[in-house]
Amino acid sequence: MASLPESTRLLYAQLLTKCLHGPAPSGRGLSFVSKRIKGTVQRYLQITAGNRKTQHYVGPDSELVRELIAKERALWDASRPDAADRERLVAMLISGGAATVSAVEARVFELLERTGVFVVGGVLVGSHAFALYANMLGVTWASETVRTHDVDIAGESHMAVGVPDRPMNLRQVLTTSALGFIEVPALDRKSPSTRFRIRGRELSVDILTPMRGKPSEAPVQLPSLGVYAEPVRFLDYVMADPQPVVVVARAGILVNVPAPARYALHKLVTAQRRVAAFHTKARKDLDQAEQVIRLLATDRPGDLRLAWEAALDHAPKFREQVRSGLARLSQDARDALDGAVRTRRRKQRASSERQR
Repeated sequence: MASLPESTRLLYAQLLTKCLHGPAPSGRGLSFVSKRIKGTVQRYLQITAGNRKTQHYVGPDSELVRELIAKERALWDASRPDAADRERLVAMLISGGAATVSAVEARVFELLERTGVFVVGGVLVGSHAFALYANMLGVTWASETVRTHDVDIAGESHMAVGVPDRPMNLRQVLTTSALGFIEVPALDRKSPSTRFRIRGRELSVDILTPMRGKPSEAPVQLPSLGVYAEPVRFLDYVMADPQPVVVVARAGILVNVPAPARYALHKLVTAQRRVAAFHTKARKDLDQAEQVIRLLATDRPGDLRLAWEAALDHAPKFREQVRSGLARLSQDARDALDGAVRTRRRKQRASSERQR
């Protein structure tokens, strides 16, 4: 792990601020077309992605539809200077050593951002989130912790998104996009799919949701999203405090990730569950947790204290697995976390003594 240059950190802060002020819809790959069908003119939004084009019905040609189209085009024109400025910042960040993603991943992130997945509370989890922490925290990770099956994180095959059950037809968004998403059949043909894959590519999006009640692997229907999601135990802990980060690609893409400290402690639990199942990724989970803990213990110890307190308030099984996962970390990492937590305990004792 190494620190990014101070200039790169400042550029990232500038890009994040711009993205937080709102999207910059440049209209890239978008156009409006007309078709004459049975004697009437119908208007469509055409989306071009590479050689693939899809058309989405807007409505019959009318004064109202023309006004809506004119407003959208005006928004594209007004946003171009801001989009160009953000694209310049992205180019400077990449030159300065910031982590980026592949072109196809950037398109998927942009699709999810534009359709409001993160606005309604969706959170990117898994190795993609870990990769984005690098820019957020101003570091570059050790390469072995951002690889899966010898493919760099830019080529990570599964993009996992935790989603709450809030209104938005995510299934329709994915399957009608110009990216060519298709539903991946579950192993049990009678079970609905919770994964969408881009046709002809390895990249897929997995839809996850917190597991409630008794343990069950059965997909959970999220009616307001129009999808089924894989239930994951303790996902509510890692989704409870989402943080905005910028994907350094295109004009900057704003997504949500878990609070880094919660991510690290949740990874300890994930590793424990994978160890029990003889899963090969358990070591990577521990490596990611260790790097985040070491960094936060030095730069942001308060984050670790808050995440630890939240973990202690969680389910007994969660607390047990966090502690078991800690035992698998190096002594240095355990000492770093313990030091951050004990600082909080000392302050609490001092406050109690003053009150007495």
